[in-house]
Amino acid sequence: MATRHFSLSQQPERAQRTRPNRRSLYWWSNRRRLTDLMTAFLFLSPSLLLFGVFVYYALGFNIYLSFTSWNFLSEIKTFIGFANFERMFSDQRFWRVVVNTFYYAVGSVTLSVIVGLALALLLNCQLPWRGFFRTLIFSPYVTTIAAISLLWIWIFDPRYGLINYVLGLIGIEGPRWLTSTTWAMPALIIMNVWHTVGYCMVIYLAGLSAIPRDLHEAAAIDGAGRWAIFRYVTLPLLSPTTFFLVVTSLIGALQVFDSVAVMTQGGPVDATKVFNYYIYEQAFAFFRAGYAAAVALVLFIMILALTAIQIHLSQRWVHYQ
Repeated sequence: MATRHFSLSQQPERAQRTRPNRRSLYWWSNRRRLTDLMTAFLFLSPSLLLFGVFVYYALGFNIYLSFTSWNFLSEIKTFIGFANFERMFSDQRFWRVVVNTFYYAVGSVTLSVIVGLALALLLNCQLPWRGFFRTLIFSPYVTTIAAISLLWIWIFDPRYGLINYVLGLIGIEGPRWLTSTTWAMPALIIMNVWHTVGYCMVIYLAGLSAIPRDLHEAAAIDGAGRWAIFRYVTLPLLSPTTFFLVVTSLIGALQVFDSVAVMTQGGPVDATKVFNYYIYEQAFAFFRAGYAAAVALVLFIMILALTAIQIHLSQRWVHYQ
């Protein structure tokens, strides 16, 4: 059989023909990347469409309404510039709403986080029936706010309520909770803490399970007591969990509506009137859609600013492993 021989001048030419072309590889990689991107976009398009219509479009339309005067009944939306904002910032009722909202948010979030952490530490121990108690404490969180509010209306009843009955057994005359300008807001805070403390407990239990036991054992070997281990080991390692709970709980508390609408309707004498109930009242009771949109825009900016401040400050106290 004849054997073909290649000269030295022909071998590089053959190697060049068999070597892959860089331009073709780059083209195929870009095409593959574009195909993956289009596939991901097709799968995400239904969610993106719904999100765009019900979030971005709604936000843009609300910003537009905040500069108009509209009563929901006519088709004409009169552009009035910053008149709604000038009226808002000069209204004493608006500033009362701001104070009430922050009073409710700070009180309920602080108590929920602290009590949730205490319950998580307790139920993280090897206690009998701890699964039952975890479920019992968490169950209010999955119950509707309307049903819970109706239950707590009876609990706070000044004559037949459970709280005043217990206070009467120890010789204390209970207040008229929901009709008192002093006690109506604390009553709402107590109800919200009872509703959300189970959620905080479950999140903290997840955070505790992620802490390595070696760190606790090492601290105990070095002579640290329980309080020192909690302060210098457990609490710093739970700081990301605390940060998450504070941010999400504060956002939810600043937007409270259901419990206020069912239990107090903003009363007595605007003592429990918060942002969302004030927006509802201005829009659907007084038909001031433009003014209500301006208040909603201010609430959005406040929540956005507070969240940004918390994220910035978290760099000082949040510690990751």
